[in-house]
Amino acid sequence: MLIDSHCHLDDPRFVDDLDEVLDRAVAAGVQQYVVPTVTRERWSGLRRLTEVHTSIHPAYGLHPWFTDATDTDEDIAALARWLSKFEAVAIGECGLDLMPNRPSLECQLAPFRAQLRLAVELDLPVIIHAVRSADLVAREVRECPGLRGVVHGFNGSLQQAEKLVSLGMHIGLSGILTYERNARLHEVACRLPLESLLLETDAPDQPDAMHRGERNEPGNLPGTVEALARLRGQELETIIAASNRNIRELFGL
Repeated sequence: MLIDSHCHLDDPRFVDDLDEVLDRAVAAGVQQYVVPTVTRERWSGLRRLTEVHTSIHPAYGLHPWFTDATDTDEDIAALARWLSKFEAVAIGECGLDLMPNRPSLECQLAPFRAQLRLAVELDLPVIIHAVRSADLVAREVRECPGLRGVVHGFNGSLQQAEKLVSLGMHIGLSGILTYERNARLHEVACRLPLESLLLETDAPDQPDAMHRGERNEPGNLPGTVEALARLRGQELETIIAASNRNIRELFGL
């Protein structure tokens, strides 16, 4: 059995065929899913999914892409109230994204910092989105002693990954690991201890090399598992057992 440590089954792109998507995932050996939200408006929809599918483990948060429309004080207060009522395995997806055409860093920082503080206060792990921002994310994580979590879909350097791991973070590896030219990520995957790695799809985004240009699905996770096993020269069973154990321990599954 595989656990997908990060996928967005509440995404509108799955609304018409989610049952079929989950059937294909089970057929591929993927049977549990950590699903983080990206906006306040999607919290209730994810909660409804968890009532139907016990294999979905929810996380609630505010994604950096949408922080220009965020009233930080109001939304963080709403998040705290939500988490006091409904179970969650983590806070997130939150983080920093420095790609062009994203909200300003100033817009992103306040809700990110507030979610990190809330995660420490509630003793929950945090799911972090870090695009061109691994060093900044490490700086913010360092300011929150006791924080634990994962930087998902990681695509930074080995040095950045090692710094994040030293600060209590895990590193999430997605389908981009399967691209032959991604030598920097291959080094990360080979050099970090298995105890710090989580496997994910980030479906419906970040498809692997075998599904380039397609909507990604949790059922594609085995391709990433195989790539990691090949890169590390280890058995598939070893990789699967380590990732599942890390996911269970981090998220309390």
